Amino acid sequence: MTNQAFFGDPADVQTAAAGGTLMLRGPEAHHAAAVKRVRPGEKIDVLDGEGHRLGCTIVEATPDTVVVTVDMISFDPPPAIRLVLVQALAKGDRAELAVEAATELGVDAVLPWQADRSIVRWRAEKAGKGRIKWESLVRAASKQSRRSRVPEVLDVLDTKGLGRWLDGVEHPVVLHEEASESLAAYWRRRPVTRSGTLAVIVGPEGGISPDELDLLANAGAVPALLGVNVLRASTAGPAAIAVLNHLAGRW
Repeated sequence: MTNQAFFGDPADVQTAAAGGTLMLRGPEAHHAAAVKRVRPGEKIDVLDGEGHRLGCTIVEATPDTVVVTVDMISFDPPPAIRLVLVQALAKGDRAELAVEAATELGVDAVLPWQADRSIVRWRAEKAGKGRIKWESLVRAASKQSRRSRVPEVLDVLDTKGLGRWLDGVEHPVVLHEEASESLAAYWRRRPVTRSGTLAVIVGPEGGISPDELDLLANAGAVPALLGVNVLRASTAGPAAIAVLNHLAGRW
């Protein structure tokens, strides 16, 4: 079984030395000691969210401070292919469920998309609050899945903004039920190089409008089919990330 993981101060984690000590404070110490009930002698991992991982042994655990000794230091480099989930805003918690599951499955970044048919609207101050909520989701999901790297949450974009953003993406794919080829067939026909960004675009409950599909296609996004069934907005993105993890050799 892998060690429970907790986030430390990035500066402390990145400058730690084997045999040295490190302290967790504040909410993270409380979560470790009061919620997870770690005890002296227990092994845990301490992460910085940027790829650094410390294998540690608990020395002292109180709700205010957890002291550990550093047994092992490792670094997980960023993947050569950066997987980005472009998730349309959806009603209820469907978008949040997609972001949480995609984080557990290894997505490298998530981009909230204000699609034409999105019922939920992030305007003005709501955009900032929405991004903070997603950042909290990916951090919690990263900790639960023992990830050393926390996915980046990008700024919300409307469709025109998304089209401009795709100019810098090497491999954009839009999931659509009327696509003529599967995601796997796209990969075989147009082999993705072992580097760059692969963006998976998922529409809202009402689907992607024809005008949006044209705009995304003109920006280079290739329509791809994900199975024979129509998946929910909360399911399609994580399913695609799982397929791409296999195709890219990440799994």
